[in-house]
Amino acid sequence: MTDTVRDPYAASEQDTTSGKVFTVTGQDWDSVVAGLDNESDERVVVNMGPQHPSTHGVLRLILELDGETVTECRLGIGYLHTGIEKNMEYRSWTQGVTFCTRMDYLSPFYNEAAYCLAVEKLLDIEGDIPEKATVMRVLLMEINRISSHLVAIATGGMEIGALTVMTIGFRERELCLDLFELITGLRMNSAFIRPGGVAQDLPAGALDKVDEFLALMEKRLPEYAALCNANPIFRGRLVDVGYLDLAGCLALGITGPVLRSTGYDWDLRKKQPYCGYETYDFDVITRDTADSYGRFRIRVDEMWESLKIIRQAADRLRGMEGAPVMIADKKIAWPSQLSIGSDGLGNSTDHIRHIMGESMEALIHHFKLVTEGFRVPTGQVYVPVESPRGELGCHLVSDGGTKPYRAHFRDPSFAHLQAAPAMSEGGQIADIIVAVASLDPVMGGVDR
Repeated sequence: MTDTVRDPYAASEQDTTSGKVFTVTGQDWDSVVAGLDNESDERVVVNMGPQHPSTHGVLRLILELDGETVTECRLGIGYLHTGIEKNMEYRSWTQGVTFCTRMDYLSPFYNEAAYCLAVEKLLDIEGDIPEKATVMRVLLMEINRISSHLVAIATGGMEIGALTVMTIGFRERELCLDLFELITGLRMNSAFIRPGGVAQDLPAGALDKVDEFLALMEKRLPEYAALCNANPIFRGRLVDVGYLDLAGCLALGITGPVLRSTGYDWDLRKKQPYCGYETYDFDVITRDTADSYGRFRIRVDEMWESLKIIRQAADRLRGMEGAPVMIADKKIAWPSQLSIGSDGLGNSTDHIRHIMGESMEALIHHFKLVTEGFRVPTGQVYVPVESPRGELGCHLVSDGGTKPYRAHFRDPSFAHLQAAPAMSEGGQIADIIVAVASLDPVMGGVDR
């Protein structure tokens, strides 16, 4: 490295402009540190990432090592920056859903729900949202919680060599994505939850597919417990690794499974209910180990609780055949009774004929609603939801126009990465992989 290049994450120029540079490309650790005994400076600084299979995306870890012991851990983020929050200031309130759904790409329905609940609170229409739309939101969010936890368990297992956990985790996730595609038309980032309700009603046969999903998941979830819970190798890698107690979680703003692994039953679905969660029967899963193993067990158990909620939501939807899924106020309601063309793309000619043939005023209103959007009263709100990773909050500011004046999201992955140094410093380099995996960070949410 030349004298003219400065590493923004280095404490001083001494870190990067002098001394031996180590490029680790997969060889044995002994060969990497060979000859260090003759060096006056025994400290080794290693970059893990940003392109690395064990950092859950483009995350850079700057590790200072003493042998295989981590003496200092710093995190470099920003490699996946998308400018989503800034871009939302230039789109209508409804178009904003298409942006925010892509933040935490493993739990897009939670991004959409937090945003739409905030818009609806600004509009003061929370009590006008059709019940069927609310139940559909709960159904999709809980299926999404399962799919997200499956990825957390699968990738965490892969990073410590448990490849069977990885393969079965992604096998089950495909079932969740198939349901998303059936209901919304897309496997991910569907922008299906809209201000005022949801984009469309359930397609025919959707609830039967949900029942099949529930029956299959109840057979397959025990496989994770059988593979991991009592596995001595798995437990040896996770038990007492990545320890963070309740005081540490509260000091760092940690929520979700990481917080609940300390024994604190903080879950916004119970503590600050939204979308009618107070009417569903489910338990908040906690453990008292405060380590990576406890977080793994919590995620497995939470999937069982999500299955209970999905079953209750599906039962409710069976009694709502033909009920509306979008608010009745036509000044806000995005068209929800769409029918797809025969080629599977765009609107059918019958739907277009209905819009254009109703009246000239209706056609003008439809055009203005889609192109310009509706106006939202001046004000600001903050609405949190319980995402698979913890508290996902949406802070919206309106100046009375058809676009957000400011949109900001409190993403749990961003807050949780603060805990990585506390979890890993003083431990082995191999334990960093487990500690970061137990946080389950998604860099799309961090670098939004």
